[in-house]
Amino acid sequence: MDILTLLQLAGISSPLSSEEAQSVIKKLEEISHTIVYSNSIVAKDGILYFFGRRNQEKLLGVLYSSQQQPTDFQGQQKSVTIEGKNYFLKLCPLDHNNALGLRKALTFLQPRLVGLRTSAGLGDRLGLATPGHVRAARGRPLAIFFAQQSIREMARTKRTPEQVLDDATWGLFQEGWREGFGADADHLKTTEDADACIAAGFTLFTVDPSQYVDDAADSDSLSVLREKIDIFPWKTLETSWETLRHDYVGKQFGAGQFSFVFDEENLLRATVKYGQAIAHTARMYRHILERIGKGTFELEVSVDETETPTTPLEHLFVVSELKRLGVEWVSLAPRFVGRFEKGVDYIGNLQAFEENFTQHAAIAREFGPYKISIHSGSDKFSIYPIAARTSEGLVHLKTAGTSYLEALRAVALLEPEFFRRIAVFSIGRYPQDRASYHVSAELSRLPDPRSLSDEALKEMLNQFHSREVLHVTYGSVLDKFGEQLLDVLRRDEEIYYQILEQHIGKHLAPFSYGS
Repeated sequence: MDILTLLQLAGISSPLSSEEAQSVIKKLEEISHTIVYSNSIVAKDGILYFFGRRNQEKLLGVLYSSQQQPTDFQGQQKSVTIEGKNYFLKLCPLDHNNALGLRKALTFLQPRLVGLRTSAGLGDRLGLATPGHVRAARGRPLAIFFAQQSIREMARTKRTPEQVLDDATWGLFQEGWREGFGADADHLKTTEDADACIAAGFTLFTVDPSQYVDDAADSDSLSVLREKIDIFPWKTLETSWETLRHDYVGKQFGAGQFSFVFDEENLLRATVKYGQAIAHTARMYRHILERIGKGTFELEVSVDETETPTTPLEHLFVVSELKRLGVEWVSLAPRFVGRFEKGVDYIGNLQAFEENFTQHAAIAREFGPYKISIHSGSDKFSIYPIAARTSEGLVHLKTAGTSYLEALRAVALLEPEFFRRIAVFSIGRYPQDRASYHVSAELSRLPDPRSLSDEALKEMLNQFHSREVLHVTYGSVLDKFGEQLLDVLRRDEEIYYQILEQHIGKHLAPFSYGS
């Protein structure tokens, strides 16, 4: 295979084998003065696209004849000669307009709907992790959300929805991923949040109505619950207490091997706790539906950020009411029993978790089907086999912070002294930064990074307390050390990719069988 053959193909070229790519790479490197990423090379309808690196700068290469003249790419154009024929080469910066052009030209780089396929979201807070994520995912029968970030994370990393999707696009192009992917706008709380992610091109919208959940309902007395019911804004839920009592109290709801019956107290607590959250979710869904239309997006409902676990009856109530209000969704994240803290394994009784998850999964199959979504899913290795088995494939795993921690692992390996400074700074920031997280790390249980050898320093990434401290302080660390951190990772990017491939692969493997 040579460049001229690729340029003469109609349609899109197949991925090149290592042997086929060699002569193409040699010529592209000669004319572009870059190091070419072999997996990126693709031709479509007379235009050849590739990814090149010059020092630490990456560039999109677009090679074409005078008859083509693509207008969607901005960059430096020059004339080149290949086997006596004249062509144009445009080397383009990795900006938003060029990402848009690439997604338009190569439709496999456009996010798509995933449906009920077993799936995982791989958040990337630095914008550098996607190549490692691709390597971890390649060959697995899973749908992957390579673009996934919450509004809170975007604010802390000072990234826009467009940047999140663009960074994923460049990483996918670099690695030659053509299997499709999803883009998850995570933990949306307002219609303004949704609008920003709609404009960027996201496909999954995860609605987080946690601010509308009344956690006190779990412990309120019956008299207090009735007072709350009396002043409940029924118009927002488009029903009445009398109607709910008629529809639920004493009725039996079956889900697989389980049977559930509401009494009046169960219903009171579920309505007070989740009623306004259900109404807000319906508002968000209708807003997105009005903006972009049915069949163009998917919805996830997140009720995991509550103080107490979601009971099976509460789960049943939430989905029954969402259905009544016309909401359609592909996944739902309950709050499970036990503790899902950041960047560490599950804390709790595994038998109790299995019993709880099995009930939620049965409800999802019976009243959907839809997937059960596991939030704060990073490093929960002890529960993955349980979730994969009991969900029967109707499961979605979300990770994000673990890829940041693996970036720090790469830094600890490459520049231990720089990681030592990050660790000291993170310890100082932890009391403030932990406020918005459910974590239990104790500073008294951490060693002083300044007293550790370089080898012992790396072990901080394997210890419970230090992992949580390093995890929740990422926003502050990026504010202070962001550019230097990115420079270290870019300079030795293969180290980061290899670490990610191994670590994220451990997350995906349990979900890869029977899905």
